Amino acid sequence: MTDTPTVAVRGEAVREVEPELAQLTVTIAARDSDRERTLQRLAERAEALRGLLEEYAPVIERRETSRVQVHPVLRRSGERVRAYEGSVSTTLTFSDFSQLGDVVLTLADSDQTSVFGPFWSLRPDSPVYGEARRAAIEDALGRAREYADALGARLVRVIELTDSGLSGDHGPQPAMFAFRADSGERPPLELDPARQTVRAAVEARFAISEPTVLG
Repeated sequence: MTDTPTVAVRGEAVREVEPELAQLTVTIAARDSDRERTLQRLAERAEALRGLLEEYAPVIERRETSRVQVHPVLRRSGERVRAYEGSVSTTLTFSDFSQLGDVVLTLADSDQTSVFGPFWSLRPDSPVYGEARRAAIEDALGRAREYADALGARLVRVIELTDSGLSGDHGPQPAMFAFRADSGERPPLELDPARQTVRAAVEARFAISEPTVLG
């Protein structure tokens, strides 16, 4: 009894699509020789930031405090405190990019505020991932049929299918914005969303009918 002939192939698919989300990280800072004044300034700036973000609430999908830090700055020698520094970082998530450039300029124009981003991405449950996986399977089937046809055979059944991985390219490194704009009207900041590249791959093995072409 002979073994069933098989063919093993790798199927791949690549999809380039527009991003679905953009993230900005906004950090406010305060520094003073007195700890209480540092905390007070930090609280005031945090409250001002919250008020500013409320103006853009319709286009902000999610707002999360990602980091709070308060620490003493020591002199070079000894343990004597020279000043106190504090910062609060907030991560903003947008699915509507229509006002994103204006949000960046407005936030970066605030006192002791820096803006990092945007970081473009797809949603974790984006249908693009499923489309890429299905396309990878179709590619594997197409390759397997080509090999079987070359041997004068046909595909009989799937023996094994392995997901070789799914990856996404999040585009170029985000930029840091930290400045105070001059008085007067600001020019608009146009941001070009970075297209996302999704790659899927599968390893597949198929049983085929007895080949009629050898060599």
